[in-house]
This record gives sequence, structure tokens and C-alpha cells, in this order.
Amino acid sequence: MEALARDGYDVVSCGRETPAEPPSGLFVPCDVADADQVAALAERCRAAYGPPSVLVANAGVNATFDAVELTEEEWDRFFAVDLKAAWLCARAVLPDMVAAGGGSIVIVSSIHACVTREGFFPYAAAKSGLVGLTRSLALDYGPKGVRINCVCPGFTRTRLVQEAIDLADDPAAAERAMVDGVALRRIAEPAEIAEVIAFLASDAASYVAGASLLVDGGLTARRAG
Repeated sequence: MEALARDGYDVVSCGRETPAEPPSGLFVPCDVADADQVAALAERCRAAYGPPSVLVANAGVNATFDAVELTEEEWDRFFAVDLKAAWLCARAVLPDMVAAGGGSIVIVSSIHACVTREGFFPYAAAKSGLVGLTRSLALDYGPKGVRINCVCPGFTRTRLVQEAIDLADDPAAAERAMVDGVALRRIAEPAEIAEVIAFLASDAASYVAGASLLVDGGLTARRAG
């Protein structure tokens, strides 16, 4: 949000809970897995700043299940946030972008869309779905001037990642183990991912469409074995 605000955008953000530190711009409480709430969010954006020209679809939850023990209700609840929400948000703003003759959508996925590991079902499936969604929307709406791209971050120092490190018996050792396979030997800061998103949203990426960009510090560059 800070990167987009710095670049001159009027920013509308949302979440199911109001953050302790108010973000830049307008914050609207919204569950992006709910179609009616997403439609209301888009209307608030139009009322405050006019038709949206950029969408960053960044909602997600982490969940791991056994494929046999996972219930249909758990599946539906998880995919509603990690996959369906991106479509609902895109659906809410695409008519504005088409009417304006252009716009940019950046969908945030994960390296788990490309490579994964044991115990990450169905997280990897949902993140792979976001890459497919990106390709489909890019092909359908590129001729109408709308660019849709995807960012696949690697290890990033989000609140959840930091909490996992801090809960380890030896946090420093846990972080070293996490980045051992990363070419840059460190975790990304959220601002580094934000800069890539801001680039894809901007006119500087005017010929980038349907791309899924790995931002993983070189983690997936390594040959297995």
C-alpha cells in the first residue's frame, strides 16, 4: 500500500479486521470471500476516488490438510479465500477498467504455485489456481487494454512467517535453515515484494501481461538433489 501511495495512487485496502495501525488511504472492512461484500467494497472505492484502475489481489490464508481427512466444508472455506476471492475482486473492477480502456490487476500467489513440499495440501493447489486464473484473465481482457499479472513470492518476513521463526527453540537457527537454499541467503522484506507489485501495476510494465513472476531470492534456481 505504501509503495502504491508513494507512486501517486489513491489506495483503498480491506480486511476482515481493522489493523492496529491504520494503513495509507481508505480502509474498508470486507471479507473478500463474500461476493456481496466485494461488490460493496468496489462501490466504496468508486464513491471515494472514482473507478478503480489497479487491483492488487493479495488475500490468503495458510492451511495444511491430509487429502483424505479434509472435509468438503473445509475445502470450500479455504478455496473461497485463497482462490475464489481473487476472481470476485477482479470481477468487481474489470467493467471499470474495460470502460476506461485500460487497467492493471496484480494477483499475489506463492512459490508453491511452482514448487512445493510435503504437507502443503491444498495450499499449493490454490496458489497454482491463481497462476491459471492470471493466464486466463490476461488472454480474455488483454485485447480490452487490461493487463493481468501474478507475483509468486518466496520466504517473506510477514507477521505469520516471523511468528513461526520466533516460536522455534532456536529462532536464529530456524531462520538459517529456512534460507539455506535461497541464493541470496535471506528472507525478503515485505517492501521488496511491494516494489515488484508496484512495477507490474505501473506503466513501466506496459508490455507485461499474463506473466507469473517468481520473487524468491533465487530459491527455485537450485537443482534438486
